[in-house]
Amino acid sequence: MFIYQDLASLLLRLSLGAGFLSAVASRLGLWGKHSSGWTNFVNYTGQVNSFMPASMIPTLAVVATALEMLLGILLLTGFKTGYAALAAAILSLLFAIAMSISAGVKDPLDYSVFAFSAGAFLLSTLPAHKWSIDQLIAQ
Repeated sequence: MFIYQDLASLLLRLSLGAGFLSAVASRLGLWGKHSSGWTNFVNYTGQVNSFMPASMIPTLAVVATALEMLLGILLLTGFKTGYAALAAAILSLLFAIAMSISAGVKDPLDYSVFAFSAGAFLLSTLPAHKWSIDQLIAQ
């Protein structure tokens, strides 16, 4: 039974990390014609955070992107997994709340942002992370 838990933990960690890095890649144009681009992302950041002053939006977009890149790398490699997962959970929960305030609860539900956050919270509670840098360091 434990192998299923280990595999589920690995897949959760990798999917969360890849989700963050894919979003960053899209903003930076790395997905080619499928990319959203930086300007579109900054505009979307303004829509999601409509309650924030417009002058704060570019900074918020940069900070969110930097955090998502860092958390994506930490999760993919399995380094400081518990902390990275907790930070990912909080960041995505804040995103879901902002989406809910600005556009209603339908959008974060449709895009599974609450589920993403819950998965990250769950990952942060696990005592060990197989197939990770954390496991290598613990040996």
